[in-house]
Amino acid sequence: MSRLYAIHAIDEPGASALRLATYDAHKAHLDTAEAAGVRIIMSGPLVADDGTSMIGSLFVLEAPEKAMVEAFNAADPFHRAGIWRSVTITGFIKRRG
Repeated sequence: MSRLYAIHAIDEPGASALRLATYDAHKAHLDTAEAAGVRIIMSGPLVADDGTSMIGSLFVLEAPEKAMVEAFNAADPFHRAGIWRSVTITGFIKRRG
């Protein structure tokens, strides 16, 4: 049975140029989710209070086990490029929406 997992990733300070340079590879990686055994429920950038400056990423994924989400995240070009200062992966229970 699949469960939901939230990935909350915060960028390293000053990573915006590297984030933009790596974006196409990151987007291509997200397209491989099904082959990795995970399903992306939603994803997008976290932004600063100005509403536009990207400071991280948020994902909600569905997978049979957390290890699959961890492996998918570890293979992400953003992760491999060192863009994210911290990454937290936790189970998630959808209550509304």
